[in-house]
Amino acid sequence: MTANKTSLHPQNPFAAPYPLTELVKLQPALAAFLKTTPDGRQTLNFAEPEAVTLLNTALLQWQFGVAHYQIPSGYLCPAVPGRLDYLLYLQDLLTQSHQGKKVPASAVQLLDIGCGANLIYALLAAKALRWQAIGSDIDARALQNAASLIEQNGLQRQLSLRQQSNPQAIFHGVIQPGDYLDLTLCNPPFHDSPDAAAAGSARKQRNLGLESSAPLNFAGQANELWCEGGEPAFLRRMLAESKDFAHQVYWFSTLVSKQQHLPKLQQQLQQLGATQVQVITMAQGNKQSRILAWSFLTPELAALWQQHRWRRR
Repeated sequence: MTANKTSLHPQNPFAAPYPLTELVKLQPALAAFLKTTPDGRQTLNFAEPEAVTLLNTALLQWQFGVAHYQIPSGYLCPAVPGRLDYLLYLQDLLTQSHQGKKVPASAVQLLDIGCGANLIYALLAAKALRWQAIGSDIDARALQNAASLIEQNGLQRQLSLRQQSNPQAIFHGVIQPGDYLDLTLCNPPFHDSPDAAAAGSARKQRNLGLESSAPLNFAGQANELWCEGGEPAFLRRMLAESKDFAHQVYWFSTLVSKQQHLPKLQQQLQQLGATQVQVITMAQGNKQSRILAWSFLTPELAALWQQHRWRRR
């Protein structure tokens, strides 16, 4: 694990300050949300949900030519740079697993657990990395919007969707017989109750110096924000269920919000028989996060996977 990171992945194009003038040209409505800091710099009012949505739309259009990006009101509006970082570190993980050789983009199949209405990981996987991706979610309305994003951006050949009909399941009902996935990823629900989610929003409001009635850019549906037992309980279920698909996935992965959750998760993976476990740290300014990645493949099965999936293209 690398400690004390303060910046995005070296290949992340959003590491430098945003070119707001150029972004406003792509999304003119952004101009209404520009403000000047006390030291004279131009920035955005990040407390406004519309401003953040417009910014994400402009960033996706600027770097990756994503022409259409809309999210229904009330659904989670993610920050694009941090989501791309997760994918870039997973790409590094594949390269490391392939003896330092980059895996052909056309060979990579990704599964996003909980893709949401924003479909951000799958969109970035397709446009930035040229991967194939499957998005899954329990929310039918979210999947309707995700399907619209796929169609409007002409990504039907790269992206597909699967609805999880069982809210207690994670991989069961989504991974099908005959599926072979190089990567799974997940940004799990953080809180353990609606009250905890509301308290978290209140803390963010205070940090931004907002009144409690002010709108927030960190919206989200209940399933995006909380689950019974919070993140630790969700991740314990994910790890246990992943064992049932040990030979159908090369690398499972998830974000883990708190460092103190890792030891028990690593112990659980050891008990489940994981052959490889890695923790990858990420950072964006003062915000720290980490990816937990694990595999059940033996060296022999990993070699066969590489030979039949990664070297034939």
